Amino acid sequence: MDIINFLEPGFCNVLIRFAICFLVNWLIVDKLYYRKSNRRDFYFTFMIITVAIFFLVSIMMHMDRGKATMGVGLGLFGIFSIMRYRTDSMPVREMTYLFVIVCLSVVHAMEDIENPSASVFAEYARLLTVDGLFIAAIVFCEKKLKVKSTKLVQYDRPEMAKPEKRAELIADLEQRTGLKIIDVEVGGIDFLKDSVVMRITYDGKGANDTDKQFTVKKSQWREV
Repeated sequence: MDIINFLEPGFCNVLIRFAICFLVNWLIVDKLYYRKSNRRDFYFTFMIITVAIFFLVSIMMHMDRGKATMGVGLGLFGIFSIMRYRTDSMPVREMTYLFVIVCLSVVHAMEDIENPSASVFAEYARLLTVDGLFIAAIVFCEKKLKVKSTKLVQYDRPEMAKPEKRAELIADLEQRTGLKIIDVEVGGIDFLKDSVVMRITYDGKGANDTDKQFTVKKSQWREV
């Protein structure tokens, strides 16, 4: 009797929707995000958040209707508050992928709540349509809006930061780093220590955001 209750159609439907959600998010993270960034830490975070958000929303939506709406809102607000204030700052691209992962997890968890009378086939068809639109949009943006590789460097010749010496600066940086540099942005200059913080944009595969090899204070960087 317990096994029959465990395998009731409602719970099986939840597991199928979770399998679809996990597979779609894995395809997005593994084939679209990780291929460019090679960040295993965010790979792990995205996949675990998929599981956590799906079952959190799914269980809350099977509560009383009024309590469920409030519970889902407060739960998601608490999660994002912890992620925002208790962790390191997240790059824009990673934050965008995180938002996509959370959205898809919520959509898959709440699909059968909006229209309980709909057929199972129509329910899965809607889910696959939404998944396809998400993947198509990400593929299009990844191909058209390529992410440039950048690095933060601490340079020991602040006199080279002058605008008239830009070509000479790029040539020196290319010789030292071995990279084909596209652009250089100058941040804070410390004449006492003969150092300047620069962000270099280069052509080639690598990290899609600045390296965290040393700490840069907000006062040390400015947009130019």
